Amino acid sequence: MHPGDVYMLNDPYNGGTHLPDVTVITPVFDEADSEILFYVGSRGHHADIGGSTPGSMPPDSRNIEEEGVLINNFKLVDGASGSQLRDAEARALLAGARYPARNPDQNMADFRAQVAANQKGVEELRKMVAHFGLDVVRAYMGHVQDNAEEAVRRVISALRNGSFELKLDNGAVINVSVRVNAAERSAEIDFSGTSGQLDNNFNAPSAVCMAAVLYVFRTLVNDDIPLNAGCLKPLHVIIPPGSMLNPHYPASVVSGNVETSTCITNALYGALGVQGASQGTMNNFTFGNAKYQYYETISGGSGAGDGFDGTDVVQTNMTNSRLTDPEILEFRFPVRLESYEIRQGSGGAGRWHGGNGGVRKVRFLEPMTAAILSNNRIHAPFGMAGGEPGALGRNTVLRADGSTEQLGHIGKTDMQPGDVFVVETPGGGGFGKR
Repeated sequence: MHPGDVYMLNDPYNGGTHLPDVTVITPVFDEADSEILFYVGSRGHHADIGGSTPGSMPPDSRNIEEEGVLINNFKLVDGASGSQLRDAEARALLAGARYPARNPDQNMADFRAQVAANQKGVEELRKMVAHFGLDVVRAYMGHVQDNAEEAVRRVISALRNGSFELKLDNGAVINVSVRVNAAERSAEIDFSGTSGQLDNNFNAPSAVCMAAVLYVFRTLVNDDIPLNAGCLKPLHVIIPPGSMLNPHYPASVVSGNVETSTCITNALYGALGVQGASQGTMNNFTFGNAKYQYYETISGGSGAGDGFDGTDVVQTNMTNSRLTDPEILEFRFPVRLESYEIRQGSGGAGRWHGGNGGVRKVRFLEPMTAAILSNNRIHAPFGMAGGEPGALGRNTVLRADGSTEQLGHIGKTDMQPGDVFVVETPGGGGFGKR
């Protein structure tokens, strides 16, 4: 490894989460270029990285190759040759898979943006070291983690043992038990009893499961602390190998990061008894053809808790993506956003009510393939402490000839000019009896 090198990966079995998400990593050397002091990284979700369907989110994949180009520690920028972008080699990588990337020009532009973002991070990190000194920066990196660890330990002291079983629409089950050690102010998070590795793409790499655990325990901390690995130090997490939360290669995993992660989060909140379920899905909607590729996640209702209502039409749990502005969507793609509105009455009732889901309608102006990856179309988001569940989601296609096609929690279909794809997202679960 040389100064100026930049690497990238998306392999979920070697540090990635799922294939459309590409992580770009830049090592930061000391002034003598002899020792790596830090690493700067950026992760970006690419509109398409190959795979069997445009958008790299196939609803029916059963093998990792069907989900796009697998990248494992590829050198994107060669520092030894003057920090040159390896453009030809990267394009060969994108074109060389069983299901190659559809728009390598777009991929390369996104890679350049990630490299530039990393470089900005490197420059700011060097400024900080120059101002405060390397010893101080390293010490405060430790202090930040130590503070996060103590914050989580204080939270654990107020928790009780609990367990929860959450059913997914595909028949899989996530089991989790939380066992608190009050004396040590630590907790064991045990996913034993969870379904084994699946023959669909709802498997989640163990890194995704760990991220969900980290997220949940960070949300329990009221202090203003940055999200960091210190939050995990008081936690011992058991994820059985060969389960759907720790699958073996080459299991497909594209839904693991976007769907199973939010189910893990709901299961943990259920075991802790702190709030009703969120919509439990990201409602991953993709469409495209050889020319166009588009992907979005669609908001729904969040769960209510003790003392607060859920929120209407909001990104919940393990997602934070924003939608493309309607004007930009319609300018760049041959579709029309017919409407996007609150799905009134879809939040679960209770002393505190769950948030409402939404209804999004997209009309197609050219023939394209559309796909949906979702959950809670069969099992509703649960309520807590006597609160009622949120409404189930629905996926419907309104054909131009007046016919209607109902899709399941996963599905893909050919859209013709005039057809409308309708996604009704689930509501959040309520909390407490009315």
